Amino acid sequence: MKPNGAALRAIRERSGCGLRELERRTGLTRPFLSRLERGTRGASLSTLELIATALDVPLNAITKESNQ
Repeated sequence: MKPNGAALRAIRERSGCGLRELERRTGLTRPFLSRLERGTRGASLSTLELIATALDVPLNAITKESNQ
């Protein structure tokens, strides 16, 4: 599943969460998170749920489907 990278980055930045902090909250690596934000990488549903939970937003806020 492809996240909406621009939305993911905007939500993360608005919440004041840096990539290091998101890495700490999720256990995912910064390079992986960065690729998600740039849209060059997809992720499993469970991984996207983990990120959404860490950012305290609904899953559809960070998925491509939210913009259709």
